[in-house]
Amino acid sequence: MSGGTGLENENPLIFQRSGARHVTASDEDEDVADPIDDREIFDLIRSINDPEHPLSLEELNVVEQMRVIVKDQESSVSVEFTPTIPHCSMATLIGLSIKVKLLRSLPDRFKIDVHITPGTHASEDAVNKQLGDKERVAAALENSQLLEVVNQCLSSRMM
Repeated sequence: MSGGTGLENENPLIFQRSGARHVTASDEDEDVADPIDDREIFDLIRSINDPEHPLSLEELNVVEQMRVIVKDQESSVSVEFTPTIPHCSMATLIGLSIKVKLLRSLPDRFKIDVHITPGTHASEDAVNKQLGDKERVAAALENSQLLEVVNQCLSSRMM
């Protein structure tokens, strides 16, 4: 919120949620190697709650499967997210929530890169620098108030 005057984006566009992932027999077979793919990452982050609206990042089109790149063999995941408005003050918090969800969900071998879709935010470089700095991310997560807000974004909500 900006200055307590209300929401920055009072009437965001709401997008249709994608359907459930089709699960095959080999997906369920514990003896078959199952590399992590873009849909698996998208499924982890799509339901993250927006900090300002009672909507998910998927419903606001902040995250899209096509903006997730996974290189399982190289142990890397890259996620681009698109804030709903170019001056979104919540962009760093949204990126931090995505990063924390992936850090908590993926094996330690993965390098996780979360950044703003190029050209979609006025402070893109500053936000990306914060999200890319391990020490800044660690310091942010030591702040109990900020961690509480991140956890609220990551908590399941009734649909």
